[in-house]
Amino acid sequence: MSEAILESVLTCLHCGHVKGEIMPTDACQYFYECVQCNTLLRPKPGDCCVFCSYGSVKCPPIQAQRACC
Repeated sequence: MSEAILESVLTCLHCGHVKGEIMPTDACQYFYECVQCNTLLRPKPGDCCVFCSYGSVKCPPIQAQRACC
């Protein structure tokens, strides 16, 4: 398997602001505060983290087809 992509672009569902972030490889990120409008993003039902819900790339465990967190 190829290496996981660690950068994902998160899009705020409230204001539409986009920002590139580096994903953690050792933990899920359940919360993310938008730097523009301060909305606290949480994963959508069925997703393990904010990157799986609002990112351009799914988190590293999901990329590797492993159970996440």
